[in-house]
Amino acid sequence: MKTLAFTLLVACFCTILSAQTEFGVKGGLNFTFFKVTEGDFGTNPDTEIGYYGGVFVDFPIDNDFHLQPELLYKGVGDFKFLNAPIYLKYDVYENVHILVGPSLNYFFDFFSNKFKVRADLSLDYDFSSDLSMHMKYTIGLEELSPNVLFMGLGYRL
Repeated sequence: MKTLAFTLLVACFCTILSAQTEFGVKGGLNFTFFKVTEGDFGTNPDTEIGYYGGVFVDFPIDNDFHLQPELLYKGVGDFKFLNAPIYLKYDVYENVHILVGPSLNYFFDFFSNKFKVRADLSLDYDFSSDLSMHMKYTIGLEELSPNVLFMGLGYRL
């Protein structure tokens, strides 16, 4: 499973290098909502605020569709992990976009299970050709995997 996810990620980035692309950085805050109270999730077991930052690449597929893989570093309390969502992006209007796709997560220490797959739904609004605001919701697909709301800014380089 890890090898397949890594191969898919490398294939996406290789394809990206040969197409007209937009590169950028993004970051912001995340609000984590834990599903269970029995787990030891730190001082606040219901909700916790964290941070994220990383890079994204956006390249057109056809008309209003794009593929946008990202690589983000995230922190929530004592948990640190890498997040690699692979989004299908649709241009609703000129500056409003919907993004959906799987989110591949590698936790540096989340009990003993280090790799998790989640589902993302995101809305993006472009203030200008360089600056955008985004909000995304990540759904945990496993019992102990929390749901997360992300709010932040992106800047195209």
